[in-house]
Amino acid sequence: MTKKDVIDAQQAWGDAMVSIGSAYSDKRDYKALAAQLVETLYGYEKGPVLFKPTKAAKKQFRLTEKEAVSYFVTGVAPEDHGFALQPWRKVRFENTGIILHADAAIAMGNYYFTDAETGKETKAEFTFGYVKDENGRVVINVHHSSFPYSPIH
Repeated sequence: MTKKDVIDAQQAWGDAMVSIGSAYSDKRDYKALAAQLVETLYGYEKGPVLFKPTKAAKKQFRLTEKEAVSYFVTGVAPEDHGFALQPWRKVRFENTGIILHADAAIAMGNYYFTDAETGKETKAEFTFGYVKDENGRVVINVHHSSFPYSPIH
């Protein structure tokens, strides 16, 4: 695993978020695209995936592919409104750090989602874990995302 592997995986994930929203806006099969994203970029076939989405409160953790797809485009969890359907124009990662270890990596930092309609950028915090599957493909096995802490005064 290399730093470039992680950055490439992050770029693929961000591009997928933009593609799903674009497919939704263009009335194309965005649900199939989301299922493909989860199958391709997450390691559910390799083993457990620990997924804590940003906008999840009642069903905080998404441990199956079906639950992950639901978060991105709606489905099995009633609270899901389709995070990827915003739509987003751009997603950019700012890594605070990346830890590499053999065929695994952990990245932590902030990522920014640019709204396709308004151009407004939304900041969230992330920790992603990556592993290589049996074909050498980098997949996500940990996805934790949250909004920055905002103290109540």
